[in-house]
Amino acid sequence: MKIDRQRALAAFEAYTDQYDITDEKVRLKIDHTYRVCALCEQIAAQSGADEDEIELSWLTGLLHDVGRFEQLKRYGTFIDAQSIDHAEFGADILFKEGKIRDYVEDASEDELLEKAVRCHSAYRVPGDYTQRERKFADLLRDADKIDILKVNVIVPIEEIYNVTTYELRHCSVTAAVMQAFFEEHCILRNLKRTPVDNVVGHISLAYELVYPVSCRIVQEQGYLERLMDFHSELPETNEQFAKIRGKMTQYLRDRMNKRRAE
Repeated sequence: MKIDRQRALAAFEAYTDQYDITDEKVRLKIDHTYRVCALCEQIAAQSGADEDEIELSWLTGLLHDVGRFEQLKRYGTFIDAQSIDHAEFGADILFKEGKIRDYVEDASEDELLEKAVRCHSAYRVPGDYTQRERKFADLLRDADKIDILKVNVIVPIEEIYNVTTYELRHCSVTAAVMQAFFEEHCILRNLKRTPVDNVVGHISLAYELVYPVSCRIVQEQGYLERLMDFHSELPETNEQFAKIRGKMTQYLRDRMNKRRAE
């Protein structure tokens, strides 16, 4: 499939120009989109993908958060639980409303692209995806998670979670979240009760990384380590994060050692 990147980029820019690009939240998602594009390309290339697969991977990154902009406009929030599933919403905008044709003329990969966008923030990739569909979905999900870790470091946590510094620094990780983390699960939204539960939830995204190169990128970037270096005013919370750092550090080390041994 031939992709005209300049056309696709121009379509994305024209779409986002409909929104207030001076709004920090809009700008955040635009910048996030471009970084995810680059990560998709990097993961695909370093995982042995061919040229067409690399191009498709790049395009999934460009398309994945189209729903975020209208979500913010209509609901004033990026929190799906308080508004709408942004991945499903974006897939509907692109493929039900026909906006995908602004990005690419060839419709031969529409089903694959739609499935990748639609499930990129789901807890799991649907079981009925083909092996090829799952490959691209996993790649996009990895790239998105890697950059979410960065966003949680470069943007004040208080702004992301809409909490005060006092609230953030004076709460503990709930028992259910700690249990899920040590069972090596991504934290479900319905388990989160405190502001720091959200921090642990984002750290837990590393458990879901599928591609070995994704784990290496996370370690090289260092944002996961910085996110785990959370400091609370409560000694018990600092003890919890010390355990969280130890667990995740060992998990990533084991994954990389297993990869080297294969």
